[in-house]
Amino acid sequence: MLLVALPALLLVALAIKIESRGPVCYRALRVGHRGDPLTVLKFRKMRAGTSGPPVTAAGDERFTRIGAFLARRRIDEIPQLWHVMRGQMSLVGPRPEDPRFVALYQDAYQEILTVRPGLSGWTQLIFRDESKLIGDGDPVHRYVDDLLPEKVRLDRLYAGNRRLTTDFKLLLWTPLVMFCRFDVEYDGQKKQFRLVRHSSVRRPPARPSPVPRTSAVPTERRQDRGCCRAPPNFSSAPDVMSRHAPRTGWTSTGAENRGAENWEYR
Repeated sequence: MLLVALPALLLVALAIKIESRGPVCYRALRVGHRGDPLTVLKFRKMRAGTSGPPVTAAGDERFTRIGAFLARRRIDEIPQLWHVMRGQMSLVGPRPEDPRFVALYQDAYQEILTVRPGLSGWTQLIFRDESKLIGDGDPVHRYVDDLLPEKVRLDRLYAGNRRLTTDFKLLLWTPLVMFCRFDVEYDGQKKQFRLVRHSSVRRPPARPSPVPRTSAVPTERRQDRGCCRAPPNFSSAPDVMSRHAPRTGWTSTGAENRGAENWEYR
């Protein structure tokens, strides 16, 4: 599969190198299967040396021109086929999330992390225009308050209702959403997903069920409550990130923003 995509990957890599200095890919720390740290590969979308929040909004000045295109089409995620080949990820599964955000919903992620994270899934397709949904204002606040709860619901819905037919449907729908101007919506009344023609107005999905945010209980006391390791505490995320930090990628610059630091690409 990686060999089939190799020509396209080389073209993208060449475009990235021509437009701006810096590496072709960067590494980002995520929470993987059963809570193991997962350092994912992505095509670099931003100029080297830029800093800002870990959530991007539409028109973020850190994006390069090719990076903005890659983000819109979700092409920046394609290098993660390497993780699929290594058995760390699947083609279909919940979106691998930042440990600082996972720690806000530790109870829900006890269920979500029982399955391998995936390249595509309900969350990835419904929130493919995430930057536009975030809009203006503080992107971290908007993400944590409005988008993250919906993502957790969708990922938990997938983890609790895994079927081969669902995975097959997601594999068929993914290229239609990425390249053929289709969207995926969730019908809360019928409790089903549907493929619809692209709309210029993007709405958050209907809520499958409420998800309570993790109560303020120390991480150490929660380690025996689930199948996997307790995700890192949000308040201690900088220390967790530094312990598992990849050689290249986003590193902290120390300016805190509601528990999420200011991060700089290096």
